[in-house]
Amino acid sequence: MPNSVLTLRAGRRALARIREAGLQASDVEIVPGAAGGPKGLGIAGLDRAVFCEWLPSSPGVRHLVGSSIGAWRFAAACRRDPAQALGEFTRAYTEQRYPPRPSARFVSQAAREMLSRLFAGREEEILGHPHYRLHILTVRGRWPYAGASPWSTTMGFGMAALANAFGRRHLARFLERTVFVDPRGGLAFIDADRRFDAFHNHVVPLDRENLGEALLASASIPLVLEGVADIPRAPSGTYWDGGIIDYHLHLPYHRAQGLVIYPHFVDRIVPGWLDKGMPWRHASGEWLDNVVLVAPSREYLAKLPHGKLPDRRDFTRFAGDDAGRMAYWRKAIAESERLAEAFHEFLRRPDPARIAPL
Repeated sequence: MPNSVLTLRAGRRALARIREAGLQASDVEIVPGAAGGPKGLGIAGLDRAVFCEWLPSSPGVRHLVGSSIGAWRFAAACRRDPAQALGEFTRAYTEQRYPPRPSARFVSQAAREMLSRLFAGREEEILGHPHYRLHILTVRGRWPYAGASPWSTTMGFGMAALANAFGRRHLARFLERTVFVDPRGGLAFIDADRRFDAFHNHVVPLDRENLGEALLASASIPLVLEGVADIPRAPSGTYWDGGIIDYHLHLPYHRAQGLVIYPHFVDRIVPGWLDKGMPWRHASGEWLDNVVLVAPSREYLAKLPHGKLPDRRDFTRFAGDDAGRMAYWRKAIAESERLAEAFHEFLRRPDPARIAPL
């Protein structure tokens, strides 16, 4: 049964639509992609089911909104052959190697080289996809995040974490949301002139000159990678991981007419990266009315090696044993085909009773 492998959750409007007509690709308007580093490898099979089989069965415009590895996955899905590109992406990400305690500059350069191998020279292909519209979430630093020195980054990160502990809205003193959008437009809730939360929104059109820089910035975790300075077409400044603000992308999806299909790592939505240790900060409310979240079940995770999806701590856990880490990650990728099979089974037999509220 799919519920032994998949957790399915849906908002009020989405559940009503599934009860009426099942889960139809033709109803999908938006696909979010969360930050989460190597966790994205653990749902690789689900990505292939969604982007290589299900959505292409009913062609239409879909907005792919990603932060960090979510944006990287979606850039691969926008290549002409998504199955090949997603496979190349999982291999390249899995085969990363780092020395003990690598510098932020070393990690940034490694990430830049990997992105170049995957996407350089394919910018027009990605941004000209006939059906997918790619949108990349980053953050622009305000003082002291505006600088790129280790001192300013450390101080900025500490001050932002303290501010966030008092309330998520206080992060807006340090960070501004910057969305690099498909220039063809159409994303219902992104408007530079209208805020939907405490954060100021910058909206920057994607093009061949800034696509690679936006992808790198979207995954530039402070203290782990360097910030990306002065991205073409964007306001002057230093840009960081979009997941700091939009970790699991709690966005006002309800403004869209269609459904949101959300292939996710977990069965909940955590607003910001700094909220991970605050279980009372979870997304709910009308913003999620049209969302269908599809994630590995807890039973599925318990049967994986180490009882979890790959994560960034594995670089430390397997320090000095890259072969062991790669074998573990490849096993998780292979197991994710079971997620694809369970998803297809639900599409064939969409029993609303299997769906929990979101």
